[in-house]
Amino acid sequence: MKLQTSIPLFKQTNNLINYESNILLLGSCFVENIGEKLAYFKFNNKVNPFGILFHPKAIEKLIEKSLSLAYYSENEVFFHNEQWHCFDVHSKLSNPSKDNLLEHLNDSINSSCHQLKKATHIVITLGTAWVYSFLENNNTVANCHKIEQKYFDKKLLSVNAIVASLQNIIKLITTVNKKASVIFTVSPIRHVKDGFIENTQSKAHLISAIHEVIKAQLLTENNQLYYFPSYEIMMDELRDYRFYAEDMIHPSQTAINYIWEAFKYVWISEKAVKTMENVDAIQKGLQHKPFNPNSEAHKKFLQKLESKKQALSKSFPHMSF
Repeated sequence: MKLQTSIPLFKQTNNLINYESNILLLGSCFVENIGEKLAYFKFNNKVNPFGILFHPKAIEKLIEKSLSLAYYSENEVFFHNEQWHCFDVHSKLSNPSKDNLLEHLNDSINSSCHQLKKATHIVITLGTAWVYSFLENNNTVANCHKIEQKYFDKKLLSVNAIVASLQNIIKLITTVNKKASVIFTVSPIRHVKDGFIENTQSKAHLISAIHEVIKAQLLTENNQLYYFPSYEIMMDELRDYRFYAEDMIHPSQTAINYIWEAFKYVWISEKAVKTMENVDAIQKGLQHKPFNPNSEAHKKFLQKLESKKQALSKSFPHMSF
């Protein structure tokens, strides 16, 4: 008896991820889950230099600012609750010092510009189609920084508006990097604060827009855009609350591991998988807690571990443990 549905997965044949790849991940907090896995296995990757970005307009704006090197100035930050903030970025960048915030923002512009130009893979995870506009200037914000909602106008981006935003993102990327594979995915994390029905409507707009954009590029035979079904895996294969964290909203670690294995199957080369096994052995060795740190057996274990680290670092200079 079959008790679970399965999402069909197909191994990619073009531009698979390996240890020579440069990976940039942008978007909602789910992209950070994948980024943590890539970091654990010592891939060359960068995750959300501006912090978590939930909607496509926020990602579009920061890609545009980065590639045009449009640095932030004092009139683009503000003071609230004893911290300096910027409406374009996540609150993790907020800082008690205005100068430190501006320095961090502009360093992120430089690093993002560099990464967008050299990336072999760009993973973009969209979380919501609901956006907030600051009433004072009608600018769409990436984060409200706990300012009262009465100062914002909330609206749902239409499918057409999302399509336009994604097309501009792709256009911006291809002006500096025509070889990168852009992998879109929709975060399985439900934005229930918007409402259950509203969250479903939001995800539907995101999914529809992504597939319209991918369908359009297929017609031009410029196959650099892809969709990975993380949302569908969570909703259809893992449709049980045992796969959720205690908040019943975010995926549990088991679910994250499951979706990661699916991503690995689709996107990571067989050669890289073998290297991942060696990295995993080293990572587990580093976490090992000996009963007797001064024993000869443990000293030999450390020597073997160091030899393995040096061998990998020699083959892949970007790796450090």
